[in-house]
Amino acid sequence: MRTVAVDGSPVQVLEGGRGPAVLLLHGSGPGTTGSGAWAATVDALSASCHLVAPDQAGFGRTPLPPGSRGGLRLWTEQAAALMDALGHRSYAVVGHSMGGAVALALAAARPEQVTHVVPVSTMGAPGAPLSPELDAVWAAPATEDGARDMLSRLLLDHSLVTETAVAARAAAMRAGEAAFAALFPPPRQRWAADLTLSEQALAAVRAPVLLVHGAQDRVTPLRAAALPLLDQLADVRLHVLGRCGHSPVVEHPHDVHRLLADFLRRA
Repeated sequence: MRTVAVDGSPVQVLEGGRGPAVLLLHGSGPGTTGSGAWAATVDALSASCHLVAPDQAGFGRTPLPPGSRGGLRLWTEQAAALMDALGHRSYAVVGHSMGGAVALALAAARPEQVTHVVPVSTMGAPGAPLSPELDAVWAAPATEDGARDMLSRLLLDHSLVTETAVAARAAAMRAGEAAFAALFPPPRQRWAADLTLSEQALAAVRAPVLLVHGAQDRVTPLRAAALPLLDQLADVRLHVLGRCGHSPVVEHPHDVHRLLADFLRRA
């Protein structure tokens, strides 16, 4: 873990591994951090990739810049500036949920740098509505009951919602409570709309795209979130994981890491 100055603001970053650079972007749930979302992926892929997992602005230990309330433009520009600051001239981008929308926006903005895009349980599809489950996730209170309810919405396999997982997520939610309150206040449909990309932006994505999605995802449902992107992206394929909710990296880590390793090796 280290802190990198990006356009005058500190960004907390987890890094590991050697090889081609891969930027890992977390989702938008309260208490989410780069290390919390991607530590297992950094471990799994570090033999073949150099992985960069930041806390995005407003999450973890990365503050919002003065006067900012977050949003797709800020997160996209900060991700691009972070990779510039780290000296990576080309890189792949993997993003979960909100991070998937940022990954697609970054690929559209930096087509000469982004080599591969992997949106996992992604947001970003034009016209995708705010689901009731995502509304509830964004509204979850920073308590153990709030953490338990949120994890139960994210995960199909509720055996993974252990007391240890609940306590850890509740602690992370409490630590970031003040910053998160500024990101998605009600009415929340406007924030879901901010995280959608236009058809023109999606058409500007030239890198190959691998969509990874859970068949039982209720937060970003497959039909509304992933399937429309098949008609919008120039070079795209979709892998659907059965018996999987909104967090494939948690519920099917070996499958997801194998998919990532195979796809990122493609020229």
